[in-house]
Amino acid sequence: MKQAVFSAMLPVGESLVVQKNRICGIQRNGPRVAVVTGMYGDELEGQFVSFELARRLTQCVGDLKGVVDIYPALNPLGLSSREHGVPQFDIDLERTFPGNPDGNLTEVLADAVLNDILGARACVVVHSSNAHVREITQARIGESRADELVRLATLLNPRLVWVHEPLPSLKSSLAFALNQRGCPTVVVEMGAGLRIDEDSGSWLVEGILRLLEHFHAWAGPTITLPYPQISRGDNVFVLSAPCPGLFLARAELGKRVRRGDVIGMMVDPTEGAIKNEVRAPCGGTLFSLRTYPVAQLGSLLARIVEEGS
Repeated sequence: MKQAVFSAMLPVGESLVVQKNRICGIQRNGPRVAVVTGMYGDELEGQFVSFELARRLTQCVGDLKGVVDIYPALNPLGLSSREHGVPQFDIDLERTFPGNPDGNLTEVLADAVLNDILGARACVVVHSSNAHVREITQARIGESRADELVRLATLLNPRLVWVHEPLPSLKSSLAFALNQRGCPTVVVEMGAGLRIDEDSGSWLVEGILRLLEHFHAWAGPTITLPYPQISRGDNVFVLSAPCPGLFLARAELGKRVRRGDVIGMMVDPTEGAIKNEVRAPCGGTLFSLRTYPVAQLGSLLARIVEEGS
């Protein structure tokens, strides 16, 4: 059942409407779980997750013993124009939480969404990477509630659970605001911008069903992937471009690499020269890899989580 969470008139005579799809099982007062996607207009992985989750739950609603709220598009203007932020306002919606009921339009939107989610037993926020970098499916968790959130994150079928101190900018995110207010929230990062990986999305849907099962809100079948690697501390290595040029990847995303393996090469197309070989500083799993070849000095090329972490 579609429900409007927020609506406002725009200067051009159109309206901005943020909706959720509420799917109720046989116990309407059962546990409620929220799934949020569409925060950025160039992140489409969550759109498939919203579709597939709604399809599975609707077909097997007799197995649902609670309520699932799916928020498929928090930034419908961005999705319609394929823009990262909120068009016309030039605002990063993910950096406006907890919002302000008396603020500007995006702050009021953020406040309405936050208050609509509060009270859920848990929330999953689905993000894609940007259009330049591809990621394996990973759950990202702040240190403050790590013990509780790691337990929930492992249910979602990620390849990696990354526990880290939140950057200052993340303290204005939806996940941070929800966790601060007592709603356990896990951020899932997957795939790449402007693309959809249906296999990864389907595995995440299976993981959300496992999360529902954990809260006794799902009685249907579930599928479990191998237990994910959990990274805590300083065992994630970031590889940045040592010079501008073209980055030619020589390693495969999601595979294990050894210390000294060539991850890729920085080349100069004008001179026909290899400017630099980018090598792994440790053995571990390559969980982020640049797919857009043009790189500037300092551009993200890859991330490796050290083996044995």
